[in-house]
Amino acid sequence: MSLPEAAGEPPRDCPLCPRLHSFIAGWREKEPEWYNAPVRTFLPEGGEESVRLLVVGLAPGLRGANRTGRPFTGDYAGTLLYETLIRFGFARGKFDARPDDGLTLTDTAITNAVRCVPPENKPDASEIRTCREYFLTPTIERFPKLEAIVTLGKIAHDSTVRALGHRLSAVPFVHGAQEQAGALRIFSSYHCSRYNTNTGVLTEAMFVDVFRSVREFLGD
Repeated sequence: MSLPEAAGEPPRDCPLCPRLHSFIAGWREKEPEWYNAPVRTFLPEGGEESVRLLVVGLAPGLRGANRTGRPFTGDYAGTLLYETLIRFGFARGKFDARPDDGLTLTDTAITNAVRCVPPENKPDASEIRTCREYFLTPTIERFPKLEAIVTLGKIAHDSTVRALGHRLSAVPFVHGAQEQAGALRIFSSYHCSRYNTNTGVLTEAMFVDVFRSVREFLGD
């Protein structure tokens, strides 16, 4: 079994989830120019020591992060997320949906509950559990100044709560809610996917309000 290259980061050819490993291998043949590998955490310029906010998504999108290699980069979800982060000072620069656009994060890191793209964007329970054990939990532990986590969607939320050692009933997923989980404040949001915004499950105003609350919590 291959071990992570660094705490919380999978190797490029991570074999821990056979279904996901096989799915990525197939796309490497179809699209050899794509990234097609587990997507690493996007860190701020100040590195791990500066992270006060962690954003946790579900998994890389097939034609988004799986193609570009940077979380939430290459699809609609990233446009809404990064524009909101810039608005509240958690990122700076201009988001152009490509990893070399020059955008940088400020005291913020972005990761996913599942690091490899799953078929139909649906990881199974064992894949979520494996990624939590080997990557999500160690990732959270890497940030000594972490104060807040935004969870995007119920799967990301539940996996994060479990990674922190809390019961789901104590920190339930409710859009717009914030709950204290030990030393950390958890902010819950519906995922910023095009499906959720197209169907009205999530509006831009609803999403912005979540990060407004985070900004108020963390201060300037």
